[in-house]
Amino acid sequence: MSALNPAGVRSLPDYQEFLYHEAALLDEWRLTEWLNLFAEDAVYEVPTAASAPDVSSDRDLFYIADDHVRLKHRVERLLKVGAHSEWPRSTGTRIVSNVRIVGKRDDGVDVRAAFVTYRSKNDITDTYFGHQHYRISEIDGALRIREKRVFLAMTSLRPHGRVSIIL
Repeated sequence: MSALNPAGVRSLPDYQEFLYHEAALLDEWRLTEWLNLFAEDAVYEVPTAASAPDVSSDRDLFYIADDHVRLKHRVERLLKVGAHSEWPRSTGTRIVSNVRIVGKRDDGVDVRAAFVTYRSKNDITDTYFGHQHYRISEIDGALRIREKRVFLAMTSLRPHGRVSIIL
């Protein structure tokens, strides 16, 4: 299987454009549209900083371990004026690079990318960086995220100490 075009897989530019679109939706705070990129059985996880790739939310601590229902509630909370950590909401820019197709499974294609997210609020800019691991499926002709895991390449969340945005 070629890393760039395994049999039965869309081309790499299709996945790159999909991830760039996801980043733009988050930058523009279009969270409801962003949520629509996820399959109904999707999971969104952010393990603690510097976690190993095989970490499991069943046995290890995660900053975020959401199924689709929890993710929907997270989006609804962030969009409310009462979302204290994000009201007034922060601004941000996401940079996605090094997008690669790394495998194909029955339930989707494994895609990985490097990222940097800059979040600015109250005259403070926080930087988050690492790698995103996706399982992406084509459902009814559209790409959908079945799994998104954000691995922070940071040794801790200092100085900001939390993740109050969607990475």
